[in-house]
Amino acid sequence: MFCHRTALSVLLLLVIPLGGFAQDAPISEATQACLDCHGVFHPGIVADWQASRHAKTTPQQALAADELSRKVSGKAIPQHLQTAVVGCAECHGMCGDTHADTVEHNGTDIHVVVSPDDCRTCHAVEADQYSQNIMAHAVGNLANNALYRQLETAIVADRKIDAGQLTLAPVDADTRAEACYYCHGTVLTVTGTAVRDTDAGELEFPVIAGWPNQGVGRINPDGSKGACSACHARHEFSIAMARKPHTCQECHVGPDVPAYKVYASSKHGNLYASKNAGWNFETVPWTVGRDFTAPTCATCHVSLVVDADEQIIARRTHEMKDRLSWRIFGLIYAHPQPQSPDTSIIRNADGLPLPTDFEGGLARDYLIGPDEQAARTQIMQATCKACHATGWVEGHWRRYANTLARSNVAIYTITQLMTDGWTWGYARGLPHNANPFDEYSERRWCDAWLFYANTVRFASAMAGGGDYGVFADGRYQLSRTLADMHEWLEQCRRMETIATDK
Repeated sequence: MFCHRTALSVLLLLVIPLGGFAQDAPISEATQACLDCHGVFHPGIVADWQASRHAKTTPQQALAADELSRKVSGKAIPQHLQTAVVGCAECHGMCGDTHADTVEHNGTDIHVVVSPDDCRTCHAVEADQYSQNIMAHAVGNLANNALYRQLETAIVADRKIDAGQLTLAPVDADTRAEACYYCHGTVLTVTGTAVRDTDAGELEFPVIAGWPNQGVGRINPDGSKGACSACHARHEFSIAMARKPHTCQECHVGPDVPAYKVYASSKHGNLYASKNAGWNFETVPWTVGRDFTAPTCATCHVSLVVDADEQIIARRTHEMKDRLSWRIFGLIYAHPQPQSPDTSIIRNADGLPLPTDFEGGLARDYLIGPDEQAARTQIMQATCKACHATGWVEGHWRRYANTLARSNVAIYTITQLMTDGWTWGYARGLPHNANPFDEYSERRWCDAWLFYANTVRFASAMAGGGDYGVFADGRYQLSRTLADMHEWLEQCRRMETIATDK
């Protein structure tokens, strides 16, 4: 997709050195005008851009690369954009008629928020893939799921004592924006404009509710979903940054999704920490054994990985679930990956928006089947086998399957205890049309599947982080929580018996 309505559609090309930066590729006149001011007022932003591939390569040059090393996928990049580097104007000046945040700025129409649909001009395949990613739907997957909203409320709402009872107050927008929606993304809504007195004089700016945010499912002023800057931070938009695990750490540090801390403690993480200074994080494709010698998050989930003969081991994808057969983020059990990235449509046998029922039965109509699971496992194992023998890989997968089964059994037992507590009136939850996450016993139940079972599964899936499988939010805490829940239920029964006897 490309939007032709823009005040920048006619780009005059210049070759202008900028502040000592050796600029060999042509800059459009419109971008140069931006740089002349923002180089003074926002030197950090300009320095990031100067270090970027965008600042050094025109789309025309990028398109000339051979297929494996090509970093752009757009097949219809407009001719007038091909011969200048991708700068301020090319990103903030396109598709102005689709952006609610477009304003006139020093005689030019620009918009503040750059969206995946803007990036689509050059990165069409990646934008399409990302739109099918669960991450792209992260706002709706939370906001449109009544159970998840209750969990959010139980976590972030203000608590007050009213007539001796603990009550939850409504959650304010700013708290939500920096809590769950920091990672999920906010809904960016233009509420008006404001005139600010800046060093460059009085200028008009859009006022955007939900801004700032770079959440993975952010709803942008042009209606698109997601933020490329969640992984490729502004304004360098670095491949190297997206390939390093610290980027994923921002949202995947746990204890609910403990991927980073498990990775950092694993043998793979050990190798990365010890040897990554000698790795090449920039090159495309990424050659295992030459450019890197142990996987990062991107190796297994995103990157185009080849062997020394440039034979493809794994194709690049921005649909991160493409190589995943199981969704180990327990809700409340580990289950096959959803078919649709919009998980809010899922309904279990009881009509609840969960991928399983409380007994562990799968909402099969909404989840991928065994054949698709096997195909995805094969894709993931191909990356493993670039470094490991078949016996090693198969042994790992056998243990992983066992961990999923055993952790689901533990959660089934704990969920039985919670269900009994609701049935017998010792807690108020789903059977009473009440929040199932706000009482102490319910929190203990939630801890079991949201933290401890998840940690055990991640430690198994990522082949390491040993203590996370046992004492660091692992099996020890999971078994202790089961004992706590059983003791809570027995105490409630004993107290009820004593009260009845009296």
